Amino acid sequence: MELTGPAVSSYGPRGRHSLDEILPSVGGALGIPGFTDVLGLPEAPRFVVMVIDGLGTSLLRENAASAPFLSSLPGIDDMVCGVPSTTATSLTSLGTGLRAGEHGMVGYTSRVPATGERLNALTWDQPVVPEEWQPHRTVLELIQDAGVMAASVNDAKFASSGLTLCSQRGVPFHGVNSTWERLDVVIDVAESAPRGVVYAYESRLDHTGHAKGCRSKDWREALTAVDAEVADMRAALPADSVLLVTADHGMIDLPQRNRFDVDAQPGLREDVVMIAGEARFRHLYTRSGAENDVAARWQQRLGERAVVSTQQALGDWFGPIAPEVRGRIGDVVVAALGDFAVFSSEDFAIEMKMHGFHGSVTEDELGIPLLVAG
Repeated sequence: MELTGPAVSSYGPRGRHSLDEILPSVGGALGIPGFTDVLGLPEAPRFVVMVIDGLGTSLLRENAASAPFLSSLPGIDDMVCGVPSTTATSLTSLGTGLRAGEHGMVGYTSRVPATGERLNALTWDQPVVPEEWQPHRTVLELIQDAGVMAASVNDAKFASSGLTLCSQRGVPFHGVNSTWERLDVVIDVAESAPRGVVYAYESRLDHTGHAKGCRSKDWREALTAVDAEVADMRAALPADSVLLVTADHGMIDLPQRNRFDVDAQPGLREDVVMIAGEARFRHLYTRSGAENDVAARWQQRLGERAVVSTQQALGDWFGPIAPEVRGRIGDVVVAALGDFAVFSSEDFAIEMKMHGFHGSVTEDELGIPLLVAG
């Protein structure tokens, strides 16, 4: 059966600058041997890399009036987060300098090949050792090895999470419990050494977008608050430091009419032994040898509303795929387009209650800013 939907090659990073280049470029801008600044960052002795979860380039442009400081900053053009456009994958790409096919965090949820169970990469709900699931050393760790201070500042509750251990391990973790505490700690850590890099993270936009929608008044108010806090951080940092502001993905809102529940569609689960990923980007794990039939069946049903591909035909979406990672990626992947998504009311009931979504290969989800406040 021939697939007749949108071509895989029309989507994905396609040679653009991506999130995994940021910290290696910071190492190059710090003058550390072995690192190359492919992004053309300004040279400086101190860097703070601030991730604002869910702040896609499209959303920032649409809401420039609500973020006067961020909107005023120059940036690196044509940045994407990578595929899938989701937090666990993106933060690990940022932290390791690798793409998903190498570091192995291939989605919000994915299959554990050894057990056949489904791992939630945010709650870490399977007995999987993070350092074995993601064995590569982090870029912060390598920077620290070179004698340059490196540290992570994040919510205290994330100190020993699986995602933290996969993406930021090997350097001091400074747990904070409020935005004001984060500001104080970032400044203190940045000032603690003549050369260094500090990673910091902000989650309110993503939480608000999922709960209320990324085009809601609540989201714009959260953006305004975050914008003011980032401006305060820049003002308080040492004058010789550079603040980089980026994101892990963008976001879109989904209308109820475009929520496709696979569990209400006779035949679509045929030969599918597990569904993972998230609504905008599904991993389908199939019965052995059934992947082509499953892909054709799903593409016929979804048509132009999604890109459906077997893993073998994915091209460069995940970057080079390590042998130990291949079994974590769906035998078939389904990337939703437009304002459409694939739900499973049986396996992922919580998603049915959400307003804002991400994970797929559209520009609204892939495009992220990299803003430079020198």
